[in-house]
Amino acid sequence: MRLDGPRDDAPASGRADHEGAGTAVGLDASGAAPRDPAPSAADVYLEVHRSAAFREVRRRYRRFVVPAALAFLLWYLAYVVAATTAPGLMARPVAGAVNVAMVAGLGQFLTTFLLTWAYARHARLRRDRVALDLRWDTQEMTRGLER
Repeated sequence: MRLDGPRDDAPASGRADHEGAGTAVGLDASGAAPRDPAPSAADVYLEVHRSAAFREVRRRYRRFVVPAALAFLLWYLAYVVAATTAPGLMARPVAGAVNVAMVAGLGQFLTTFLLTWAYARHARLRRDRVALDLRWDTQEMTRGLER
């Protein structure tokens, strides 16, 4: 693992106090930026980001999260709207002291837990393996840069 960065050779003041003081930091003797044929970590991540596997993981994620989030938001807004516009309906008793508002409020909690379970299950079955493979590939490609 490398602990030095690309700017460690240059003094903090920005002045070139070392050999070749007439050249700017990062430029060769002719004044041109040197060509770096080896890919950088940023290049590796851009390559992974553009890959079909990454796009597939993102597509699977969005296909679950967007509808689920919209459905939950609508369910929550329906509860709030019903509580403010139909207090008679919400106050209607269901069983003893339990009314419609309490049942709907508890339904919000139940929906949250069910949605969390469904999200975790979807991730485990549809995305985790591909995402883990992408992470492994990315680590292998960046590990090759350190050599």
